[in-house]
Amino acid sequence: MQVSEKMLQISVVVPLFDEAESLPELVAWIDRVMNAHHLSYEVILVDDGSKDSSWQVINALKAEYPTVKGLRFKRNYGKSPALNEGFKLAEGEVVITMDADLQDSPDEIPELYRMIVEDKFDLVSGFKKKRFDPISKTIPSKFFNWVTRKISGIELHDFNCGLKAYRKNVIKSIEVYGEMHRFIPFIAKEAGFLKIGEKVVQHQARKYGHSKFGLNRFINGFLDLLSLSFILRFGRKPMHFFGLWGTVAFMLGFLQIIYMLLEKVYKIVILNYPSVEAHNLTDRPLFYLSLTALIIGMQLFLAGFLGELISRSASDRNLYLVEDVVD
Repeated sequence: MQVSEKMLQISVVVPLFDEAESLPELVAWIDRVMNAHHLSYEVILVDDGSKDSSWQVINALKAEYPTVKGLRFKRNYGKSPALNEGFKLAEGEVVITMDADLQDSPDEIPELYRMIVEDKFDLVSGFKKKRFDPISKTIPSKFFNWVTRKISGIELHDFNCGLKAYRKNVIKSIEVYGEMHRFIPFIAKEAGFLKIGEKVVQHQARKYGHSKFGLNRFINGFLDLLSLSFILRFGRKPMHFFGLWGTVAFMLGFLQIIYMLLEKVYKIVILNYPSVEAHNLTDRPLFYLSLTALIIGMQLFLAGFLGELISRSASDRNLYLVEDVVD
């Protein structure tokens, strides 16, 4: 791999929360791997409001390893904000993300780097084929990944794997917020980065501490996936969603009322029913259901219209990625 001497090859972004015990071993491991493969690198440790001595350990590591950078949040915000801020600091041509609990192996970094640089992937996601997690985590995880594959159209086995590699312009072109770190491949795809690969990686048993995530992450994950899918597809064109379903609801209600009117006229004029037997429209429950559909349809259409006004009023700067320019 021919790379300029002045180019920083790899940025390793590590979000962490209460991982003071594992940090020295992790940084030493990363340093050993990078030196063995003659790769220039930096390690960005993002302390997500740890309650233990993680920040003191980061400062000590910075004194020992000049390649270490540290960033500390005032309180715990979550993994997505930690990654987003780490991405802002990253200067390497390839950005690697990994967890701080030693369950991700730094030995995977050189091959991930090669896949980005030589195989020209925009993003490579790790796949922990053999896991050391309890069945209470592996079964929901498989179902979650199956649903995510179907919605996103990306054939990855493990969206939630923390070990991933990115081309620099990928992480500089996207924003990760809330709990959207699970769906960075989906966000990258919608931004136009289509060459997404996968690599089977080693999963190691947790050596220190305990997991910071519970089963509620799967519930939150599904809600985030639905939210993200809607925002990416209709965020800039809300009328395409609200207008469509508003029109459908309005037309269903309108046509049903027309049908009931014609039915009443037919019974009175053609069949000579007495007006009492023909029934008033307001005596029929279906009339109120149709009226409700009319109102819902108008509200949805109005929501789409207002959404379009807000969307058009917002600044469009930096929303579109330019691949190349010929001047």
